[in-house]
Parts: sequence; C-alpha cells; structure tokens
Amino acid sequence: MNEQEMIGLYENVATITDQMLAAARVGDWDRLATLEVRCADQVKILKTSDAPAPLTGTARERKVQIIQKILSDDREIRNLTEPWMAHLAKLINSTGTERKLNNAYGAAQA
Repeated sequence: MNEQEMIGLYENVATITDQMLAAARVGDWDRLATLEVRCADQVKILKTSDAPAPLTGTARERKVQIIQKILSDDREIRNLTEPWMAHLAKLINSTGTERKLNNAYGAAQA
C-alpha cells in the first residue's frame, strides 16, 4: 500500500466516524450500528495491509490530523451513547426483575 492509499483509508474511516457522530446526535442507533460495521471493516484493512515506508512531511501531518479527528468524533460518540446505554441497561434490568417477580409470585396467585 502506498502513502496515498493509506491516507485514503484513514480518510474513509474519518468520513464514517463523522457519519456515526451525526447518527448518534439524532439518536439513530440502527444507522450508528451499521456504520460501526463499515468502520470496523476499514480499520481491519488498515491493520492487515502492508505498511508503507514511514510517512514523511505532508502525508504524516495529514495522517495525524485525520487520527485526531477520528478520536475527537469517537469521544463525542461515546459521550452521546453512554447515557443511552445506561438507560437501556436500566430498562433491561427492570424487565428482568419484573420477570423474576412474576415467575416467583405470579404462579402462586394462579
């Protein structure tokens, strides 16, 4: 993989994380999950590709900028999804507790 191809893959990841952030902002969790799969596919390509010679100059600076953007988007996505995940966990636990109570005491009322 040459420098341009590598930078292109990083840019693809940045574009996808930007779309993920947009989905998280509007609470479109299905779209976010779909985009996560696409992002993981691009990252896998980056991890498994033959690395070019170390980047220098403009290409290296661009890679750093892209990674900073990806990390910033990721941080904001986490800030948006963590409260939702906590709420979801609470709902699941509540439903599980309700089911246990029904199983334990519901049968006795019948």
